[in-house]
Amino acid sequence: MRFTKTLVAAAAIAVAGSAASAGGLAPLPPQPPVQVIPPAPDAPVSSIPAGYIVLGLLAALVAASGSF
Repeated sequence: MRFTKTLVAAAAIAVAGSAASAGGLAPLPPQPPVQVIPPAPDAPVSSIPAGYIVLGLLAALVAASGSF
């Protein structure tokens, strides 16, 4: 009885599989062309470190706030 159920299930799966692809496989959609993006140019390097600029702005704020 157990072998019969397995055989019936296998036959049902085989019939369903062949019915699903009875019309053949669908054609693949066209693939878009691959675009190669060139790398971005490097940003120019500053001669002054950013920490000095922040420190200068902070000093200017302190000096401006003390003058009033």
